[in-house]
Amino acid sequence: MATKDPVLEAKRYVENARTILREKAIKEDDQYTDRKYVKLAGHAAYTGVLVALDGFFGVKTKKRKDVNWYKEQLALVDKKVLNNFVNAYELLHLYMGYDGTREAMVAQAGLKRADEIIQWVEQRTATC
Repeated sequence: MATKDPVLEAKRYVENARTILREKAIKEDDQYTDRKYVKLAGHAAYTGVLVALDGFFGVKTKKRKDVNWYKEQLALVDKKVLNNFVNAYELLHLYMGYDGTREAMVAQAGLKRADEIIQWVEQRTATC
């Protein structure tokens, strides 16, 4: 059984989030019309961030770490990525995933942060 590449898996989650927003949440003007799908997209994208970080930090367990654990680990490695993670947590997990905000700008900002974190992980694991 081949081990999945965490970066590729993370990118797949974020791409799934984009597809959900585009095909199911349906954007009209600057708002999505269906909170249910915004929530699903937020959870998918945030999961992608965590998959990438778990791969970077060598987390093998399926039990998810607390958000503060990720913050502590990132604070030791890179403050800029820590800030991106905090923003991704708020935008993707809280505002989209829990609140189901219909504001398209929030979703786009969250997805951008997810992409940046995944790219950061990809750059650091490519040299290993």
